Order: sequence, then C-alpha cells, then structure tokens
Amino acid sequence: MLRFHRRLLGRAAGPLPRGWPLTAYRLARLDLMLRALDLRDAGATYREIAAELGRDDANKLSASDWKMSASRSFVVRLVRDGIAMMNGDYRKLLRIR
Repeated sequence: MLRFHRRLLGRAAGPLPRGWPLTAYRLARLDLMLRALDLRDAGATYREIAAELGRDDANKLSASDWKMSASRSFVVRLVRDGIAMMNGDYRKLLRIR
C-alpha cells in the first residue's frame, strides 16, 4: 500500500518488498503448471502431457512401469497444483514470503 500511495503522490514507488519477486524456479514451475493444465483441459492424458513437457521416458515405459514412474507423479502434481491455482490459490502469489 505504501508503494501505491507514493505513486499516487507522484513520487517514485521505491523498491519491491523483500521476498516479493518470484524466483526463477517458481516461474518455471508456474509455466509448467499452466502448460500441463491447458493440455489436461484439452483432453490429454497424463502420459501425453509428460511427453509434451519433455519427459522422453513417458512413451517408452510399459503401463505398469508408467504407473510407478517419477514422470507420472511429476505430471499429476503439476496438474493438481494447476487446478488449485485456477480455483483460487493464485492469491498465494501475492503474499510476501
């Protein structure tokens, strides 16, 4: 609010609060979440999403190996977190860490 008030008065807003900018890791994960969620909403399977996101082992694994693979778990978590963000958790991005 202080930065907003300064801008209203025509002054420089000042630096962002400590912990505000997203790290490169979080930006990359958010990008992957959005891509995974878009693919899932378009009807793609978890295996297809994994292949699209660059997990090359997804197409090579048998069905039983796919069920236990780290790539599947990774994609399931991305889609789950993407759905949570879509349903309101995006507000967590505004919190200062």
